[in-house]
This record gives sequence, structure tokens and C-alpha cells, in this order.
Amino acid sequence: MATPTTHLAPTSATSTAEPTCTTAVPGKYGEVPIIACNSNYNAIPAFIPAVVVTILFGVLTLIHIIEAFIFKKGYAWVLIMAAAWETIAFAFHTVGAHNQQNVTFATIWQILFLLSPLWINAFVYMTFARMVHVYIPDRKIWIVKASQVSKLFVLADILSFIVQASGGVLVSPGVSASTQEIGMHIYEGGIGLQEVFILCFIGLMIAFHRRINKLNKEGPLQPEEVNLNSANGEDRRETERPRGALALLYALYAVLAFITMRIIFRLVEFLGGRDPDTNPIPYHEYYFYSLDAFPMLAALLVLAIVHPGRFITGPNSSLRDAKKEEKKVKKAEKKAAKEQKKADKEAKRLGAYGQV
Repeated sequence: MATPTTHLAPTSATSTAEPTCTTAVPGKYGEVPIIACNSNYNAIPAFIPAVVVTILFGVLTLIHIIEAFIFKKGYAWVLIMAAAWETIAFAFHTVGAHNQQNVTFATIWQILFLLSPLWINAFVYMTFARMVHVYIPDRKIWIVKASQVSKLFVLADILSFIVQASGGVLVSPGVSASTQEIGMHIYEGGIGLQEVFILCFIGLMIAFHRRINKLNKEGPLQPEEVNLNSANGEDRRETERPRGALALLYALYAVLAFITMRIIFRLVEFLGGRDPDTNPIPYHEYYFYSLDAFPMLAALLVLAIVHPGRFITGPNSSLRDAKKEEKKVKKAEKKAAKEQKKADKEAKRLGAYGQV
């Protein structure tokens, strides 16, 4: 069974020389020994597991597309991209299992599978920003506004994406072992960076959690503080609002836990070296199925069951609309100040004229 990383001929972790290999005659489905020069996988890919996982990711993709329309959440396209990339990745892994000499299939599978979790990560950041906007009266955590939460952490996710993509490309089939080694280290740095951002983000989530609990203890909101965020337009009083917030917050905690599990697995896989005697992880598919594919399936399933659209609703739920409204208010204030200044100037002029 194969990992999504390309074939690296097994060698001692301390070896500095390029691994030697020979080209083998492909079997029925293009399979060759993993030590062969023309091996695109670390082990022979299993067809049936790839088919099953493709179907599961495909079903979740369809569910998230439907939910995006039902709940009218435009930003859910980010989560749909995550599910779609996973589906496409395993679709190529499925066809690659019966066409193991096809470098394109192996490369597409590898890159999409390595990078798709970053879309889920970005969706968590964007969802949390909207939670701050809807559930917190002053719409900020510490000194960080809801809009800034989304902007800062999505940019951080993009940075992680660029680093991981750079590493993923360098470990593609057909490149030298030394280049692959460099690519692995770059990818390690990328997922390590991703986890650092996640840990910082969890700090904000904990602060939000404590704020919601505090609001819950304070009792119902005052009439002017009530946030109309229910689907039917009714007021959601304080006794109901935190329950919705906490349910969604726990879902985001779970998703980040699954992503962290996957990051730890990848770090252990790459840092363990390429010697199958000391590091068998890259040479058995069940490791990445259970510690990468399954956690991402679970994350998508959690977000399908506890979809943000169930809790972040109503006229105050859109960050984009809120930004537009803020701009309108600032523009109106600026216009009013200008008119007031003009009126004061005119009054001063008339006063001076009257004195004459």
C-alpha cells in the first residue's frame, strides 16, 4: 500500500549517496517492486480501499454543496473545495492503482491529497470569525475584530499552503531522491507552520469560549443588545444563543483536533527517514488511510452534521454585509461632520456680520 508521497527508494536514513535502482518490467497494472526506478509509489496501491474512500468523499462533497444552498452560505465554497480535492485525489489514486506507470495520476493524487486539508482549516477560521461577529456584543476577541480574525488567519493559511505546495511539488514522481529529500523538509516546515497557527487560533477560541460562558451567566440580553439571528426572525435570548455558539464551537474544536492528528502523522512519517526497517510508515497504506484520510472524512462529516448555517443565520450573520454597513456609517458620519463644520462656519460668519 502507498503513501501519497512519491516513491523514494528505501535507503538508510544516514546515507548521503543517491539510491541506486534498476528499471523493472511492469505487471498487469503497472506494478513494480518499490526499489525499482520506475516505481511511482512506495508500495502497490490497493484498488478497493481507494474506490470506497473516493465514494465517501464524493458523498460528503455532494452533501456540502446541498447544505451551502440550503443555508445560503456563500463562503462554504471553501469547504466544498476541500471535499472536492479529496474526492479528486482518491479518484486519481483509484485509476492509478490500475495504471501504476502513469506519472500524472500519481502526481495529481499526491498534491491534492497533501494540500486539501488546508481548505478545511481555512473554513474553520472563516466560520469562527462569523461566530465572533454574531455571538459577541462588541464583535471582537481581546483586541481582534471579527473581520481581522478571518483576514489574519486565512492569510496565515495561504502562507502554509504556499510552503506545503512548494514541498509537495518537489517530491513528485520523476525527480531525484536528493530533490525529494529537500521537498520533504519544506513540506515538514509547511505543516509545522500550519500547526503553530492552529495553536494560536485555539487561544482565541478559548477566549471566545470563556466570553460566551460569562455572557450566559449574566442572564438575558437587554432589548437593545438582542441579536436577531434566528431563521424565523424571532429573538434569540441569551439562554439560547450560547447553546448554539457552544455546539458549533465544539465542532470546530473537533475539526482542529482531526487536522492536528493528521499533521502529527505527517511529521512522524517524514521525520522518520526512508529506511523501511526503522520507519515502516511510508510503506504501508493503512497508516495514511487511518491517520490522514479518516480524520479528514471525520472533519467533513462533523461539519456536515453541525453545519455553521444552522447556527449563524439572519441579517447580522454576514461579515461582508457588516463591512458594507460599517463603510456606510463611516461615510454618513463623515458627511454629517462636514455639514456640521460648514454650518458652524456659516453661523460664525453670520454672527460676525450681525456685530457689524
